[in-house]
Amino acid sequence: MSESHSMEYDYDVIVVGAGGAGLAASVSAAQAGARVLLLEAEGEIGGSTQLSAGLLTASATSVQESLGVEDSPLRMFQHYMDLNGWRVRPGPVRMFCEESSRVVDWLLELGVEIPAQVSRSAHEPGLTRAGVEDVWRGHVPKDQGYGLVQVLDKARARLDVDLALGSRVEDLVVRDGAVCGVVLEGEEATAAAVVIASGGLAADADLVRRFLPDAEIAGDALFVVAAPGSRGDHIGIAERHDLALFGQGWGLLLVTAEFQRYHHWQSGFPPASRINVGLDGRRCMDEDAPYAVSPGILKDHGGWVWSVFDDNARTSLPTGYADWDADRILEEVAKGVVLRADTLEELAGLMHVPADHLVASVTRFNELFAEGVDEDFLRHESLAAKGADPHLAPIGTGPFFAVRMLPAELVCTHTGLEVDASTRVLGTDGRAVPGLYAAGEAAGGILGERYVGGGNSVAHALVLGRVAGREAAARAAALSPRTEEVSR
Repeated sequence: MSESHSMEYDYDVIVVGAGGAGLAASVSAAQAGARVLLLEAEGEIGGSTQLSAGLLTASATSVQESLGVEDSPLRMFQHYMDLNGWRVRPGPVRMFCEESSRVVDWLLELGVEIPAQVSRSAHEPGLTRAGVEDVWRGHVPKDQGYGLVQVLDKARARLDVDLALGSRVEDLVVRDGAVCGVVLEGEEATAAAVVIASGGLAADADLVRRFLPDAEIAGDALFVVAAPGSRGDHIGIAERHDLALFGQGWGLLLVTAEFQRYHHWQSGFPPASRINVGLDGRRCMDEDAPYAVSPGILKDHGGWVWSVFDDNARTSLPTGYADWDADRILEEVAKGVVLRADTLEELAGLMHVPADHLVASVTRFNELFAEGVDEDFLRHESLAAKGADPHLAPIGTGPFFAVRMLPAELVCTHTGLEVDASTRVLGTDGRAVPGLYAAGEAAGGILGERYVGGGNSVAHALVLGRVAGREAAARAAALSPRTEEVSR
């Protein structure tokens, strides 16, 4: 492919999308000396990153080191690949793991606060173990995702990156086989490199049906917590320009009660003394299994499970939450969403499961948690990791309740433009497309079927954004007439 080195561009780098990935890309490119235009389709910056807890997974960081946590990118890589059955792209994943350490230091230098302290949750600043990672890798910034976005945006302004809100990109400008700009309202804006960081596709119901069919399991109970700008613009770009997509069928669906409509910090949490049973009435999982693997467990049991608890558990729920509230449970009983019965045998009839299976499972559950050791599913370890008492009150006080637990909270999608280890977008022929890079949910190859650790998507956005910005700026410098004149 021939490329013109004499073309005068409007900018060196154009970044599409001002969420975490786009902000990171624009700051990174500007730090490398590029003239950058940042385009955002919505009326405000931040995207899904701003709505998140800001938790990001990273290895071999200064925060880990200060707390005596031994880790390495190679160890993170092995864990990441094993959890995903080696079905993600090894080269890009290795880059992601290696760059994750550097991105944390970069954020700290920009002004993000991640205190060197142990955190017991994704909402307490510090270092936490929020997923299925083998060591503590979850870095929780002060002021969560909002704080991350604010620090990145201040750096963007300080570096004189131009920001245009309400600017939805319609297409790419391609000349001589290379991407050299974007189309906005029928007009072209040109650049030596373009970074697609437009987010995922969770806000487009038709695209969700195409690329994440597992979301249909929840039916009308499905709710989306991704930013409204997550409309899958990268899909249309891929189809128009023969770009490869990777990650079809994958995304993060959190397991929630059928009546739940908000994320857990608004909805509240289910009672500790509850048992999850499959459609055969038998207990089938650790009720506190990490959110990364819970949907897969449900899938093995027909797509959803029943959660059973008693009246003591219902009345012990803290007040003030939108969904998991004692009175709200009774409201859902009246609607027929939550089942209620005076005995477990009657409840089993309403659930259409064998009564002897349910009674035996509850009896076994009560015996195990009276001792505080769950020999069957090791839930006592999950409780201990959260600082909770593994000795649970028995499920024994009628009336009894049951509610369907479904993969109903759609957080992010993993179908993106396939990238190489330099974040260059690949065509359907497997070749890197000159001038085109991708980051965040719009990039495919790293986010897999299993969500790794706490903070996989935020780290993915920031790491790939930083690398894409750096790579795009390097391309712009190589193509700059000014660079050629100096080299002569």
